[in-house]
Amino acid sequence: MVGWRQARRGIGMRLRILADADEVAREAAALIASEIADGARTLVLAGGSTPERAYMRLRSQSLDWGRVLVLFGDERCVPPDDPLSNYSMARRTLLEGVHPAGVLRIAAELGPEVAAADYHHLLDLLGPLDLVLLGMGEDGHCASLFPNSPQLHATGLAAPVHHAPKPPADRVTITLRALREARRVVVLVTGEDKAEALVRAREGSVPAGLLPSAEFLVDRLAAARI
Repeated sequence: MVGWRQARRGIGMRLRILADADEVAREAAALIASEIADGARTLVLAGGSTPERAYMRLRSQSLDWGRVLVLFGDERCVPPDDPLSNYSMARRTLLEGVHPAGVLRIAAELGPEVAAADYHHLLDLLGPLDLVLLGMGEDGHCASLFPNSPQLHATGLAAPVHHAPKPPADRVTITLRALREARRVVVLVTGEDKAEALVRAREGSVPAGLLPSAEFLVDRLAAARI
């Protein structure tokens, strides 16, 4: 394991390089547990295989979930029980076993515009988010903020997404504004297929690299070109 590394170019990305995806999941779970123990009230969950591993580790820990509101960074416009739903995955792997104070899912089945407007108002009421967990795609996207997408310029806290380059095309995402206002953002990156995107994120040329204070937990395969 390597400690936090401050990049010398781009946005000043902080990297923590770990052995493999399992260790990234373990460290992510430990970080979330520490934030909850320290009083975090809002936790934003991500989809993806590495977050899923972290959730399964968290489920077995004794934490004060009764004061935590769980939210989501993005959602596909599918029913909440659909296998493609981020909420469905989080419910199965974590939420059914820990009983947080509230689970504030994105009701994306209502359609991108309605769901985004509803989530914007909810985020506005809650104020800055305490802890946001994100993944990163092979193209450098985070949440459902894709390279060159109009959502990167959204002024609200949540935005509708149409024509996403990965199916399903219709989604809802929290915005760069919401992420930049959050108290802590942690991005999990694993696998050699993310190595080029991580270089571009470090340079600030993809969405995951547009978060000045984000912390990146990455495995050695993803960090191979750093």
